[in-house]
Amino acid sequence: MSRSNFIFFLVLAAVILLCLFLVLYQHCKTRKIMEMLNQMLDSALDGSFVEHRYDESLLSLVESRMNQYLTAASISARNLTTEKEKIKELLADISHQTKTPIANILLYAQLLKEQELSEESSVCTTILIKQVEKLNFMIDSLVKLSRLETGVFALHMVSSPISTMVEEVTRQFESKAAKKGICLTVKAMDIYAVFDHKWTTEALCNLVDNAIKYTQAGGSIEISVKEYDLFCRIDVADTGLGILEQEQAKIFTRFYRSPTVSTQEGVGIGLYLARQIVSEQGGYIKVASSIGSGSIFSMFLPR
Repeated sequence: MSRSNFIFFLVLAAVILLCLFLVLYQHCKTRKIMEMLNQMLDSALDGSFVEHRYDESLLSLVESRMNQYLTAASISARNLTTEKEKIKELLADISHQTKTPIANILLYAQLLKEQELSEESSVCTTILIKQVEKLNFMIDSLVKLSRLETGVFALHMVSSPISTMVEEVTRQFESKAAKKGICLTVKAMDIYAVFDHKWTTEALCNLVDNAIKYTQAGGSIEISVKEYDLFCRIDVADTGLGILEQEQAKIFTRFYRSPTVSTQEGVGIGLYLARQIVSEQGGYIKVASSIGSGSIFSMFLPR
């Protein structure tokens, strides 16, 4: 091998070693930076983040920016908590301030109904009572709706038997169904699911009340329960009017009222509330229906 070739290979080897060294150095430097960033994120998550570098390096700038972000996020969280507390107090005030006058109007209207009245006055009193009851229902529903949408209510989800809730709802609505001439039956199983008893009962009540409202006299409603690996399904099946396919997605939106049931009482909040309550618990509601064949509303709760 000539001297020139030897020098060439020697220089080539030196260049390769230098490149390997630079790659290794850059890798170590990048790894160190990533570890520092990871430490910053860990300390940010546990609330112990503080700035350590006050030089002109890029890491110092990152620390400064992260500190600014965390400070702003902390202030925003405190402001959000304050706003939620204000909304909670406002809702409580609205609920409290309206309950007493509405209860008084209803009481005096019922007392008036018991008096000897002319036929025209009796009809007016009956209408007044119905309108006050409707107003009370609307205010109660709007307060619940506001609590859901602003996140000021707390869910207490625990593993509970479905049958207990179903039986409670059935007892609440059996007289209303019987009064309308509707057969209300239950097929509840000893199945457990994870849910908030109070709010989920509210959601199921809305489904059953909806079924009674849109089922004609002589019809039937069946509440049944079925279990799957991940979910428990509660079906509320009725033999009512049914729902058009193009309207089945709309009925879960706020204040939606189908033109086909515009003469029926209602404000279009019940199904929206039910869906929101179940969704907040990791579940969902779906409907299967066709005109003239009734509807099946299925509530899925996590097991």
